[in-house]
Amino acid sequence: MTQQSSHGACPFAGGTRRPDEPYPGREALRAAGPVVVTEAPAGGPVAVVTTAALARAVLGDPRIVKDTALAPPDWEPRAAGLEPAAADALSLTTAEGEAHAALRRAHAPMLSPRRMRARQPLMRDTARELLAGLGDAADLTADFTTRYPLTVVGDLLGLPRTMIDDAVDACRRMFGDAADGAAAMGAFARLGAAALQHDGLARELRGRLPASVTDDEVHYLLFALIFAGQLTTDIALGFLLARVLVARDGAQRSSTRTGGPPADMPALVDDVLRRDPPAPFTLWRFTTEEVELAGVVLAPRTPVLVDLAGLADDPGAAAGSGLAFGAGPHVCAGIHLARAELAAAVEVLVADFPHARLAVPAADLRRVDPGGVEGSRLAALPVHGLRPRE
Repeated sequence: MTQQSSHGACPFAGGTRRPDEPYPGREALRAAGPVVVTEAPAGGPVAVVTTAALARAVLGDPRIVKDTALAPPDWEPRAAGLEPAAADALSLTTAEGEAHAALRRAHAPMLSPRRMRARQPLMRDTARELLAGLGDAADLTADFTTRYPLTVVGDLLGLPRTMIDDAVDACRRMFGDAADGAAAMGAFARLGAAALQHDGLARELRGRLPASVTDDEVHYLLFALIFAGQLTTDIALGFLLARVLVARDGAQRSSTRTGGPPADMPALVDDVLRRDPPAPFTLWRFTTEEVELAGVVLAPRTPVLVDLAGLADDPGAAAGSGLAFGAGPHVCAGIHLARAELAAAVEVLVADFPHARLAVPAADLRRVDPGGVEGSRLAALPVHGLRPRE
């Protein structure tokens, strides 16, 4: 027996809306039950999990895996947003079992909470330098939210600063056509090779991996660190900075003093990540056998998604950033990096750029939903008064 989504807007629809408007189709999804079988963007059924309690169980279920070799054979990988299968590319994202555990053991010490906290002064320096270089007026979505996380990750890996423009271009090309995607992957391979020539986490990762891992496999792992590190922080940073700037404008209108960073910076970061997750759904997962979820029977190889965007107000959701970084064995390896650099950027904007204000009314801000499983982002975040504190 299955449940079908038959009412409300399509949860995979694209469009433009205000930042405070709910994601389309979420109320209907939640009302339809904890598991809703609906039409996938690339065709065929997909099971969407709509409650936090069931989501955590699904994300830790060994029968529901991320290896894209189990995806429907008629899906076009690029259009569906599929990584290469685990057999074709060594990846934290798609590997399972001991192969995945070995990759996590190699990555985890480099991205630990302690090491990321130790890097925060350098992250703040980077944010301060980049913001100061924008001039009095800028669009932070176009000029800062992509470059900042790439510069932070590049510095961590050992990538020369002179190659950050190449990294920005490669990340943006990933959303173009097939030719753009191929050019981007070539650029990422060159970025990885360059990072390996310098001291940094790229060399450290190479040293932590078995000697049997090839250079091409190392380059793909570095691509994942660069691209995923940018994508997650880029999207979240726009909403986080907008939240701070809107609050600053409100405080100015009410003559309330705005001093340093918010008193509970981690809570602010987590709230933004929970309400505006970097992606509306988890990455694709697939059942390896027949699985029953909340009374819904899923056939083998059924695609499964967790509705991250719909969980913000779920009373069963845990505190903190919710499931923005996933849970279970595949919880994001870069969670501590992302939270540290988000906090660092806001601290710098608040403390060092006290005159920065939105250049448009908050009501005019818009978010763009590409549709499918891609995350929405602010179309623009124009500011003026971007002058360092004197």
